[in-house]
Amino acid sequence: MHLKNLQKARNNIKEVILKTPLIYSPFFSKEAKNTIYIKCENLQITGAYKIRGALNKISSLSEEERKLGVICSSAGNHAQGVAYASNMLGVRSTIVMPKNTPFLKVQSTKNYGGNVILYGDCYDDAYLKAKEIEKETGSIFIHPFNDLNVIYGQGTIALEIFEQLNNVDMIICPIGGGGLISGIALAAKEINPSVQIIGVQAEGANAMELSFKNKKLTSLNSVNTIADGIAVKSPGKQTFNIIKDFVDNIITVSDNEISKSFLDLCEKQKLVVEASGATSLAALKKINVTNKNIVSVVSGGNIDMLTISSLLKDGLVKRKRLFCFSLELPNCPGQIYKISKALYELNANVVQLEHNQFKAGNRIKNVLLEATVETNGEEHIKLIKDEFLNMGYKIKQIF
Repeated sequence: MHLKNLQKARNNIKEVILKTPLIYSPFFSKEAKNTIYIKCENLQITGAYKIRGALNKISSLSEEERKLGVICSSAGNHAQGVAYASNMLGVRSTIVMPKNTPFLKVQSTKNYGGNVILYGDCYDDAYLKAKEIEKETGSIFIHPFNDLNVIYGQGTIALEIFEQLNNVDMIICPIGGGGLISGIALAAKEINPSVQIIGVQAEGANAMELSFKNKKLTSLNSVNTIADGIAVKSPGKQTFNIIKDFVDNIITVSDNEISKSFLDLCEKQKLVVEASGATSLAALKKINVTNKNIVSVVSGGNIDMLTISSLLKDGLVKRKRLFCFSLELPNCPGQIYKISKALYELNANVVQLEHNQFKAGNRIKNVLLEATVETNGEEHIKLIKDEFLNMGYKIKQIF
């Protein structure tokens, strides 16, 4: 029933969109006890899948509608998709983005030709502002998820997956407003009704999960997650109706689990992704199946350098690969040498040392040393703690 529209969408966008790679992951396969493939939409034009739906929607507009210009609200990726597609088709675009949108996404949207307005603290605030501007100007609103032409554009991902992998048992993908999973579910269930479609949300932005469980649209008062790309307070009515009929389950993952998966994707797969894109890998440990062919959709890779640094550090801490501690030393020569020598012998790589006399409890006799070291895990940290205790030092763990 929907397959014809999905194939039409693919034809509309085929000259622009990349057929992104589907790569087998030995690391995640071993971790999950399944055969894991990663659909790399982080390598898509504009760095995310959103260009698919935006281009399909704007391509479907009449000439009269195009003359009015388009407007949208977005936390980043939809913004870039709309700006890119509009610029390519010669359509004027205005994009309302939350004030806390990462700088990279704002600048990229401007570079693609979009007129950016920063407003509000989350997607929903930006949405309300965009709807105001729509009424004032008559511009055509391009919804990021609650629009069938957008949904069909996103669903072209599933058409590619089934061309790239003969036997698909499960597809896992992130959910914000629900456009991505709606399109994928419509395509997948028509091609093979036995395929399991699993959605993933951040624990701090789980409106669609609650809606799914409650069997009615449920909104949140606020959202709080590192996965800004899926931080949506109010799901779409159209996407919810599709999800409740075509999606098998929705699970949630914590920010800690997301940061660990982000680190694994960087370190093991050499893939740079945004936090929302990593959720589909974070979910693998919560899927109660084994020996299945599972596709995890990495939805985007638009992430700024400071966020990468923070996520990597957080992931290393959660993996017990970074150990930060403080201890008081006698204020006399040779103390730092003793500590450094001990860390060297324990094979702990020093990342940072801070020596501060004014932070010590006894500022006359002692100095405070704060050290951050690279470790090999929990056992290594215990070894360091035990050795320093034997040397007569009392360690205070910071992280």
